Amino acid sequence: MKKFLFIMTLWGTSLFSGTINIAVAANLSYVMPDLKKEFNKLYPDTKVQVILGGSGKLTAQIKNGAPYQLLMSADMQYPKALYHDRVAITKPLVYAQGSLVYLSSQKRDFTQGMQLLKASNIHKIAIANPITAPYGKAAVDAMQKSGIYEAVAAKFVKGESISQTVAFTLKAADIGLVAKSALFSPKMAGYLKGVNWAEVDPALYQPINQGIVILKKGEKDAEVAAFYAFMFSRKAKTVLSHFGYLLP
Repeated sequence: MKKFLFIMTLWGTSLFSGTINIAVAANLSYVMPDLKKEFNKLYPDTKVQVILGGSGKLTAQIKNGAPYQLLMSADMQYPKALYHDRVAITKPLVYAQGSLVYLSSQKRDFTQGMQLLKASNIHKIAIANPITAPYGKAAVDAMQKSGIYEAVAAKFVKGESISQTVAFTLKAADIGLVAKSALFSPKMAGYLKGVNWAEVDPALYQPINQGIVILKKGEKDAEVAAFYAFMFSRKAKTVLSHFGYLLP
């Protein structure tokens, strides 16, 4: 990867003046503006077009011919499937690890951990759809490992992505299980740790490894390759860390 980054640096910016289309998992919606900003410091003439959505939905669109050139997924499952089907041309690599948090618009006693979800005043729990959204699967895993899943499953309000799940959490549910990165939206500044949100014990769910692949429609595109390389750079890792991601 270091050699690849060096080659991209040697190419410089003179060859870069197009648009690249990147399918991006919804949990990255708040960090992408900063990533694009740092990337454009290196390649100011490249326009990065971001399409946000649930990883499963984006993968389905890719399989149906959507013109995406690169996928930044919320897990490794979908990139691996695309690579297996030869829709992706690079082996899936982990660019970041996500974290799961409890979030509520009301003050909650998070010292109870998962048992809090069983409380009589918790009528609706927002989670991302575990079938298509990796953070939803992590939420279900955490509840199952805590032994409360059967007791709370009827309370679920499911979003198709983390961004939709956050909206449900704050407007239609009593509490939600969402990506920690969602807390870094400027709109979330008033929600306080220990009052409105707390981290879910990471021992309760498998590490949320987020994978990236170049797709066939991005093959031999120098600008796509440049963005792919950038995602493993120190600058990108600094931005991701600032927005609550763990680094592999």
